[in-house]
Amino acid sequence: MDSPDARTSRWRRLLPRTRGRWAAAGAALLVLAGAGTWTAVADDGAPAVHRQDRMMRVDGVNLDTSYFTAGGGGRRPAVLIGHGFGGSKADTRAQAEQLARDGYAVLTWSARGFGRSGGKVSLNAPDREVKDVTRLIDWLAARPEVRLDAKGDPRVGVTGASYGGAVSLLAAGYDHRVDAIAPEITYWNLADALFPDGVFKKLWAGIFVNTGGGCGNFEKELCDLYERVAVNGKPDAAARALLTERSPSAVADRIKVPALIVQGQTDSLFPLGQADAMAKAITANGAPVSVDWTAGGHDGGDRETGRVQKRIGSWFDRYLKGEEGADTGPAFRVTRTGGIDSTDGAALTRGASADTYPGLRSGGQPVELSGDPQKISNPAGASPPSISAVPGVGGSLSQLSTLGVGLTLDFPGQYARFDSAPLTTARRITGAPTVRVTVEADHGDAVLFGKVYDVSPDGKRQVLPAQLVAPYRITPAQQGRPVELTLPAVDHELDAGHRLRLVLAATDLGYASPAEPATYTVSLEGPLTLPTAPGLETASAALPWWTWGLPALALVIAAALLLTARRRTATPAPDPALGDVPLQITGLSKKYAKSSDRYAVRDLSFRVEKGQVLGLLGPNGAGKTTTLRMLMGLITPDDGEIRVFGRAIRPGAPVLSRVGCFVEGAGFLPHLSGRANLELYWKATGRPDEDARIDEALEIAGLGDALARAVRTYSQGMRQRLAIAQAMLGMPDLLILDEPTNGLDPPQIREMRDVMIRYAAGGRTVIVSSHLLSEVEQSCTHLVVMDRGRLVQAGPVAEITGSGDMLLVTAADPLAEPLVEKIAALPGIGSAVRTDDGYGLLVRLDGATSPQLIAELVRLDVPLTGVGPHRRLEDAFLTLISGGSA
Repeated sequence: MDSPDARTSRWRRLLPRTRGRWAAAGAALLVLAGAGTWTAVADDGAPAVHRQDRMMRVDGVNLDTSYFTAGGGGRRPAVLIGHGFGGSKADTRAQAEQLARDGYAVLTWSARGFGRSGGKVSLNAPDREVKDVTRLIDWLAARPEVRLDAKGDPRVGVTGASYGGAVSLLAAGYDHRVDAIAPEITYWNLADALFPDGVFKKLWAGIFVNTGGGCGNFEKELCDLYERVAVNGKPDAAARALLTERSPSAVADRIKVPALIVQGQTDSLFPLGQADAMAKAITANGAPVSVDWTAGGHDGGDRETGRVQKRIGSWFDRYLKGEEGADTGPAFRVTRTGGIDSTDGAALTRGASADTYPGLRSGGQPVELSGDPQKISNPAGASPPSISAVPGVGGSLSQLSTLGVGLTLDFPGQYARFDSAPLTTARRITGAPTVRVTVEADHGDAVLFGKVYDVSPDGKRQVLPAQLVAPYRITPAQQGRPVELTLPAVDHELDAGHRLRLVLAATDLGYASPAEPATYTVSLEGPLTLPTAPGLETASAALPWWTWGLPALALVIAAALLLTARRRTATPAPDPALGDVPLQITGLSKKYAKSSDRYAVRDLSFRVEKGQVLGLLGPNGAGKTTTLRMLMGLITPDDGEIRVFGRAIRPGAPVLSRVGCFVEGAGFLPHLSGRANLELYWKATGRPDEDARIDEALEIAGLGDALARAVRTYSQGMRQRLAIAQAMLGMPDLLILDEPTNGLDPPQIREMRDVMIRYAAGGRTVIVSSHLLSEVEQSCTHLVVMDRGRLVQAGPVAEITGSGDMLLVTAADPLAEPLVEKIAALPGIGSAVRTDDGYGLLVRLDGATSPQLIAELVRLDVPLTGVGPHRRLEDAFLTLISGGSA
């Protein structure tokens, strides 16, 4: 096999350095709407990142973009970052800023139909979303700071997760100017992902459409496809052809650039088989490929964002900057989870790697199974269904499965089961097991769902690794003779004494089974073959040569651990004087990671009383999110303390049971009713049913009759209110809401405002973080304004908005600019700015009094109609953070 350097040289020689087939028209078809806006992102100790926001018009569609650069002059490689389905460019900002600091010109955009971009969702159609990327590359080619390989050909890489990961692959296939890619948790063939083996993945498909804004936000052909397949319960040839045409697999032979493929192990939407197919195809084209299996995925879990983004940065350093010494990592890496860190409850992980990618079937070891032929039933309407992966909660279940705990459900009479003898030694499955069976149906197709359980020695506990199941459609032509079934690909360790259990079920919650009842006969035709990836080794640290220093090092570590343990266990005693105070923050500080002098929050102090609705305000980077995370016990402050009802906050502190949180929106099960979702959530907390107080929470949320309907029928506003109701379960004394009105229209925002006011009316306390200043002004009683990690001002809304140093002057005639300049230059006047309509003036006093201002205005012949305190929160907020008060 060629070395990575040799293969890189080869693919660069083979690739034509010409523009893509759409690039001929180039910038002539791309019109810039306006000059855009620039923002400098402050970052002590690192280059300031400049962000330029602009709306680009591509073939009649507006694309909302952001362009990030940092550092001095000179040309640099460029990176495009695509976002996930249902998201926008805002989701990729942090990664973009970091890559900019690392010396790249970075362009992000909201895809068609998402964020502020126009157009309809076309699922990465070659002549729409993919063509948009080509136009963005055209734009990069014209930037003076972007490195070029040839005229019109920028040195550019593309990365992104899920939807954005797919477009990175497609861009490499359709535009030869793409030089490297790093797709994450994405698909190779969307038809295979949503219709595996001809079985409709109905639950994920429904979530897919709803996340995309509903069927009306999609291109009509796609909407028709979804509705047709959802009604029939079975994909047709036209549906498969359309999704395949818009998949990276359609241009498999044209993707010839270095590819870092990151895929999630807890992913029932795009499982590991999708990454396996893309790795094999791109490797066959002669390009360098590395595969990384993370612990997370679309079902949840830990996507290891920090580690993965560092690896993507190194990948681009090697293949875009040309840094020979950049560490691109092993050809294959898998994250393994096992055990719990007793200090913080986090799952323990470690990496295993190999010099070559083993695929999904290497090192196969047979394990004999036993069991006679069995008859099973597919019930009428395929109900009740078996349960394996459940989008929305599957991630937490998948993580539990790696720790020897699991939640699955198979109904008697609806599944065939074949068991192994107890294992004499521990084994590790890494890949996709296979087995041969014979299946017969009394009529039509047989639809089955295969899974392999890890069964404890006493037989009382069975765990489904990663909660994954594989569907099969066995046609009459395939029935009555052995067929090979490929089970889900996993990385899972089996302990000695455990048994393997193969289950073939007739139904599964996530998929569409035939509605007509049927009987299947299932017979075993051979052993279960387990892939073991024998070349895979867990990383281990080498012993230093100065072994004489190990005892001293051990003493130092022991002393450090002892000191850390003492600090962790030294929880301050409750303060009786604060027993009725919902929140008091004193001297709170938190530094940025790996920084000794840069603070996210610094010396923050404020107090919240019962019955208040407190608005937490501040520009991006003000420290609001960090403050909320410390308040919820998710991270630990470096200094200061937080007390909730007099008790100090620590991770897992019992007093947190009195706190309800709404942070990113809940992952509801779309097929269940609103009430059923809340009841299921409360049961998962393990607290008594009578403590839930569901009816009280629902009355405040005001969902009415909608509670009996499936959540998939809810509007965005109803989903938000249901999420708020979930946060209110148990009626916590302190409710924390982070951006609760995101994505809502004005009537829905007004309803959400009423929900917050009603909740606080009972003597409880609400803290809300929001960018909608007008809503904060109407719903909040008190404000805390932050800027650059520090407290700027705190107090009642009326007190902050009615500050006497800001006056609104109104006139009978429009105020000319020369007159405004004269007023601004008056003694004791800090600033004077015209209002949008030209008839008003915002005047900030800096020593002068109101009577003195009025006298000067009369002297200047200003036709006054009114002078009074200015009470708009927006202007008070901008005044506070503009520098004068910060």
